[in-house]
Parts: sequence; structure tokens; C-alpha cells
Amino acid sequence: MWTYAPFLFALAYAFLMMRFSVWRTKQMLAQQSQPLHDAEISRLTARLAAALEVPEIRVNVFENESVNGLAAPDGQIYLTRGFLARKARGEVNAAELASVIAHELGHVALGHTRRRMIDFTGQNAVFVMLSALLNRFLPVIGIWIANLISTALMARLSRRDEFEADAYAAALLVKAGIGTAPQVSLFRKLTALTGAAGAGTPAWLLSHPRTDDRIAAIEAMTRRWQQI
Repeated sequence: MWTYAPFLFALAYAFLMMRFSVWRTKQMLAQQSQPLHDAEISRLTARLAAALEVPEIRVNVFENESVNGLAAPDGQIYLTRGFLARKARGEVNAAELASVIAHELGHVALGHTRRRMIDFTGQNAVFVMLSALLNRFLPVIGIWIANLISTALMARLSRRDEFEADAYAAALLVKAGIGTAPQVSLFRKLTALTGAAGAGTPAWLLSHPRTDDRIAAIEAMTRRWQQI
């Protein structure tokens, strides 16, 4: 029993950290969001809902100036105020924001939110265990190496989820008659919209795939579907 005590402690600690993170996220979103009221986007989400055979798709506005879309742990979908401000300035359009909503719906439908919570627990457990092990032999840099390994593991899992959500969104947009063009055009704008975040970072440490890789994957899917 005592042999497994460090491992069990690491899992318990990671699980508690995950639960706290989920609770804090839900509280923050509840306090800083409101329902989206945008006629153009609503018309497009109605088409997505019809394609999914559900009554409606509810979208909320998260009062944050970043450019982002979110799928909350409870399955609710959010666009940031910063994203909507870019639409008001003509930098993005309603169809492109509908592609973001479709992507976040993909995270929910594919169970990524729950899976990420499990991944988060695993990442923390790996970090705690590796830190304890490596510090015995590398007391100065052991924690740094443990963090690097656990971060790289989490990043790889996150990139997998992003590719899967992109594929789900592409299929849904095609089924809804919107097509993948808005999805691709938004990705082409991402660097200008969000800055060069991740520039120079090794690919294996990035939590999202490189934009060119995501565009290539979507365009390849679209070509295959056109040939059917």
C-alpha cells in the first residue's frame, strides 16, 4: 500500500486541482457573460441547429477583449466580446463566427471538455510524480524537466482535440449549407487577429496545431467530399 502512496497522492491532488479549475471557470463565465443577440449570427446558428436536428443553439457572450471561442465544462458555447467587436469593425463576418461556434460544438459533441478534465488530471499527476523522481537526481532542474514533459504531453493531446473539432465543424458547416470557406478564411486571418502567439515555440509545445496545418486538413477533407 505504501509503495503506491505517492502515486495515489498525485492523483488525488490532480483531481482536486481539476475540480477547482472547473468550478472557478463556471463561476467566472456565469458572472461575466450574457446571451448573444446578433441577428446575422442567429440565422446561421439556426441552420446549424437544423443540421443537428436540435431546436436551437444557444450562444453566450463572454465579456473579455480577447479573440476566442469557448466550450464550457457544462457544454455552453461562448464567443468573446473581443471577437464580436472585430465583427462590428468588419474584420470578421457572421459566417466566420458561425464556424467558431461549430468548432466549439465539436468539442462538446466529441466529449473533449470531459476528456480535457481527465487529461488535466493526468498532466498534474505526471508532473507531481516526475518532480518527486527527478529531484532526487537533478535537484536544480528536475522540476523544470518534469514541467516540460507534462506540458508537452498535454499539448499533444490538445492538438489532437483541435483537429477533431475542426473536422466536426467542417462536416457540420457543409451539412448546414454554409460550407468550409468561412472556416478557412477565418484561419487565414488568425495571425492578424490574435498576434503571432506561439511564433518561435516548438510545435510539440503548442496547445493548438499550426494554422497552415489546420487549413490543409480542412481543404483536404473538402476535396474528398466534393469527389463523393
